[in-house]
Amino acid sequence: MPEIVETAWAKINLALHVTGRREDGYHLIDSLVTFADFGDVLSFAGSENDSLSINGEFGGTLTADGDNLVAKARDFLRHLADKIGHSTQPVAIHLEKNLPVASGVGGGSADAAACLRGLMRLWQVPEHGVNLTDLATGLGADVPMCITSTPLIASGIGENIAAADWLAALPIVLVNPLTQVSTQQVFGALSRKDNEPLKLKPSSGDRNELAGVLRKTRNDLQKPATALAPVIDEVMVALAEYQPVFHRMSGSGATCFAIFQNADAARLADEALRDKYLQWWVRSGMTRAAS
Repeated sequence: MPEIVETAWAKINLALHVTGRREDGYHLIDSLVTFADFGDVLSFAGSENDSLSINGEFGGTLTADGDNLVAKARDFLRHLADKIGHSTQPVAIHLEKNLPVASGVGGGSADAAACLRGLMRLWQVPEHGVNLTDLATGLGADVPMCITSTPLIASGIGENIAAADWLAALPIVLVNPLTQVSTQQVFGALSRKDNEPLKLKPSSGDRNELAGVLRKTRNDLQKPATALAPVIDEVMVALAEYQPVFHRMSGSGATCFAIFQNADAARLADEALRDKYLQWWVRSGMTRAAS
């Protein structure tokens, strides 16, 4: 069987409202989410033994042991396939790690989701025999939204997914100052965990209209994340210099995004930011439209 390749698209929380906390400690959220057209890349091939290899710009920050979410996703899916009597072969998985770690763009969750998608194909697991959402939720709250990796609204702890088909492709720039931020610490620093839920009026393809919609929303994690990593404010100021129609922090940080009127404006901002902030990670592209 030929090698199978899946991209783990970078996740972008355009809005993120923290609305409560369950007794088990998981936080309840409402989030408008889209995905960039770039990310980590995973490849899968049949092998004599299971293996996981990692390279790429940020490959050195990860270990390829059983604690890696990709290895956990492989083992979770194999266990579920065994339960329905579906045989699975050993697999060699390679992860090209292009996204910063602990950066608010769902890198680990996106990798786990891409692993599930790739192994479903490689092992030809029947979709009717697997509840992929339940399996994904067991790997992490952000994994279910990364399975489809198209515009959506997530609620609950992230497992309740509704398509946001009205959200068009957007020219974007992502900037990470290469400062890792602990999601657990950011949530722990929240002053309030029962904030107002997300109320969205679907936008047309007009980017100024979308910016107006987003200005009425929040990322409740931005303030505590910035308290932990003040450089986030520096990133926000740097992005504002290039006159995006909207910019904000994604997820629990420290990556910030900016939406531009067109791809040329995003590309020019990307080039200027790379030249000025050599120590930062900067990428531009388009977000993925609904399929």
